[in-house]
Amino acid sequence: MDSYKHILLAVDFYENNNVVVNRAQDLVNKYQAKLSIIHVVDNMPIADTGYGADIPFNIDLTTELMASAKKSLIKMGEKLAVTEDRQWLEMGSPKLEIIRVANENGVDLIVVGSHGRHGLALLLGSTANGVLHHATCDVLAVRLQDN
Repeated sequence: MDSYKHILLAVDFYENNNVVVNRAQDLVNKYQAKLSIIHVVDNMPIADTGYGADIPFNIDLTTELMASAKKSLIKMGEKLAVTEDRQWLEMGSPKLEIIRVANENGVDLIVVGSHGRHGLALLLGSTANGVLHHATCDVLAVRLQDN
């Protein structure tokens, strides 16, 4: 097997994310690979609530989510010594954005956390499952323990 040269760590900033981060860091050290990190803020379509368009929105939720995610991404980048040019904060479908960034940047391994959901929960949208089945490079799905 060829060694990995560019590893993309997909993070979601949950408490048990350290398991995924540590696994990616171990692989980076083992293969002397370049590490990049990505976080995707999922689209949150706001449905018509029937209250009309006169509802005042004092907080732009998307802007707030992106700003908070950017802070977390920068903090993680500093912790892992990942420069800003290898940190991606995207908005959209997590599986599609992870795969797009991996393809555009010559990534040969994606590391992502997986809750191991089954049945309906899996059908409704596991990011790890989507990445695993659609990526053109290797994918390591690190099993997370649900609390």
